[in-house]
Amino acid sequence: MEATTMRRVILRLVPFLMVCYFFALLDRVNVGFAALQMNQDLGLTPAMFGFAASLFFVSYFLVEVPSNLALQKVGARRWIARIMITWGCVTMGMALVTGPHSLYVMRFGLGAAEAGFFPGAILYLTYWLPSRYRARVLATFTVSIPLATFLGSPLSVTLLELDGILGLRGWQWLFVLEGLPTVLLGIACLFVLTDRPKDATWLAPDQRAWLVSRLAEEAAGKTPVGHISLWGLMRNRYFLTMALVCAGASATGSTLSVWQPQIIKSFGLTNLQTGFVNAVPYGIATVLMILWGRHSDRRAERTWHTAIPLLLAGLGLAVLNLAGGITMTIVAVSFALVGAYAFKGPFWALSSGWLSAGTLAAGLAGINAIANLIGGGLMVNVVGLVKTATGSFALGLLPVALLDLAAAVSVVMISRSHARSVRAQAVPA
Repeated sequence: MEATTMRRVILRLVPFLMVCYFFALLDRVNVGFAALQMNQDLGLTPAMFGFAASLFFVSYFLVEVPSNLALQKVGARRWIARIMITWGCVTMGMALVTGPHSLYVMRFGLGAAEAGFFPGAILYLTYWLPSRYRARVLATFTVSIPLATFLGSPLSVTLLELDGILGLRGWQWLFVLEGLPTVLLGIACLFVLTDRPKDATWLAPDQRAWLVSRLAEEAAGKTPVGHISLWGLMRNRYFLTMALVCAGASATGSTLSVWQPQIIKSFGLTNLQTGFVNAVPYGIATVLMILWGRHSDRRAERTWHTAIPLLLAGLGLAVLNLAGGITMTIVAVSFALVGAYAFKGPFWALSSGWLSAGTLAAGLAGINAIANLIGGGLMVNVVGLVKTATGSFALGLLPVALLDLAAAVSVVMISRSHARSVRAQAVPA
């Protein structure tokens, strides 16, 4: 019963959500490839481009928690459809920017439009997945992140080659042709997704009954973060630590997605060569993050499966400062990206297990929002400012490496603190 039910649930929901998330990431990071042409057209300095890229994460932070609470209230099917249709339209509208200020407005709007999709999808999957399936399935779902760049890198630079067709620049075609599929997928959400297991007519009655019972049993269990208010959540040490931990991986992935194409092109490659070389580290990360998530589930261990990738990410970014050629640069970046993405499955399984059912929607969204504000909004700006001041991308990435180290130490410490608390409560008076 369990095997057949979970197979049907996973095959029904996960591949479709992966495709949706693939385009979410593609529409978020394609500005890095558009910059290969767009920055010159619009007269953008590295600092101006970094500021524009970071504005996405500011509005994302502001809208993330309200969006996830709205999803919980109106249902995932309609809300995820709304998110996707909105951000697809904004992505296509990016083709209309004419200068830095219009770019600032559109990037801010894109963050607000997309806010809530990732934590909403994670929240939605927790409605369907018992805890023992979460790390492997969430790792498989989040494989869309490196996959979006692995496939999107050659795709995006190929779209740049459409330069001049119908009077549009290549970067304008990139935004239009990568935003349109998102709108169509948003419409498809209304027909593919089902809000809750009890409504799943595509499951047999006994399968529905088993899944609803299993999830209810797990939801009744005790968690480190109980039923508290939103403001109480913002003062909870488990929540704040998880946000800091997530910020390390988020900073690594966000800064590299925005700046990596320019780092690679600085070695004298063409736009087309840059796209294909840029894809290599993401291809490696795509495979290893799935294997790491499966390993975490088999061992039923989350803490070290979260901390070790963060250490690897920090090491990769630190080594980047020693890289003198493109080969060493790609090796260092590969280490960093494998760490940033292998982290995700075990981390989100750990976080969802620590949050009660009543705090899950706000908690997951809050963790992701704070992490993106620090990792994307702040750190993407830092890299741009340091590059403008020193001419070095690698120096700008050193603060991100330190954040990864702090995140790794933090998750180990909070996990040990929780374990001591559990042991103390288990001792009879």
